[in-house]
Amino acid sequence: MCMSYIGFAFLVCFPGLLHARSAGQPCSAPTLGGGYWVLEENNLTYGCDNKLKPAVEGWWATSTCQNGTWSPEPQCINEKACIPPDIPNAQYKKKLKRWYENNQRLRVRCDEGYKLKGNDATAICTNGTWSSVPVCEKSIEACGEPPKIPHAVIIHQKYQELFDADSEVQYECEDGFTVEGGETKKIITCTSGNWTEGPTCRAIPGPGNGGSAEGGRGGGPTASTGSGTKRTVEGRKEVGPTASTGSGTQRAVGVKNCGQQPVVPHGDVVGNNQMFLRYQCAALYQRVGPERVICYSNGMWSEVPICKATFCSVDTDTHPELISDGVKIIKDGETEKLKCVHQDHWRTTHYSVVRCTNGIMSRSRCCDRWDAFWNC
Repeated sequence: MCMSYIGFAFLVCFPGLLHARSAGQPCSAPTLGGGYWVLEENNLTYGCDNKLKPAVEGWWATSTCQNGTWSPEPQCINEKACIPPDIPNAQYKKKLKRWYENNQRLRVRCDEGYKLKGNDATAICTNGTWSSVPVCEKSIEACGEPPKIPHAVIIHQKYQELFDADSEVQYECEDGFTVEGGETKKIITCTSGNWTEGPTCRAIPGPGNGGSAEGGRGGGPTASTGSGTKRTVEGRKEVGPTASTGSGTQRAVGVKNCGQQPVVPHGDVVGNNQMFLRYQCAALYQRVGPERVICYSNGMWSEVPICKATFCSVDTDTHPELISDGVKIIKDGETEKLKCVHQDHWRTTHYSVVRCTNGIMSRSRCCDRWDAFWNC
């Protein structure tokens, strides 16, 4: 539809320009029933006729041409319909048509470690807005990260920060260590917001050891020897006894004696030293644990570090209220303004402010630059 309309100074449709201005594969002119649009470079701004509204937040909207497709697809819907709600820490079945009819109900399920406030799990679309929107709050019965236990790892469990009550995680001691009773595995349980007691991995006694030694491998490149003295491994091909590893007192030896080097996700071995490996984490990751890893004479490596992410990421393509601009990376402790589809009648650009705190992302709703972003 080519016409002038209140809210647009000049509204002219030039379908041919869609091919000239779009990056990559061009987009065809959209079919927008009950609406009107205008082209600005590769962005299509559109509004809807009376008693209709865009299928995104706001009374007008923007779509971007991406490889021959308008994203999000321009669409006008009944003004009493609702777009999907943003409910933190919750999951719900999303409709393919991206909107919900008036009086339609939406049932919500909270993420693990969260519970419904007031036990109300249903939101209702009422005349274009959601009423009785469920709230998922952290359960007082949930537990945080399981405790770190020396010489043990959690097996068959993806990393997560919050666990439901009665959740179980299983530890397994590394080679050469065991829990009491000779087992190598132990399960702990989340009970009333706290984890039950975890295992203690003790070194398995070795020949000539005279007994077991709790704690296992010792303290890294410099460690107490059996004679009470200390020796350093740097700059030497091999040194005397340096640590108790569960199979007798062990020496630090050249790294070639331990075979394949330990793999640290998002980290690499840097430098070239015969007696130790030095690990460095990639950009946006922080090393947790020792910088150097040595090889013992029993063929075992000392403790290996991990590389922890120090950023948050936002995929703008999965948020219909944001202008599609790929994945945005926000460093820990920083904020970033992301452009929103919605604009007011002055055509002022609106933004959503994203903050990354300890790897956890929080995001405001869309506001213009005059608003107090975290209170709007």
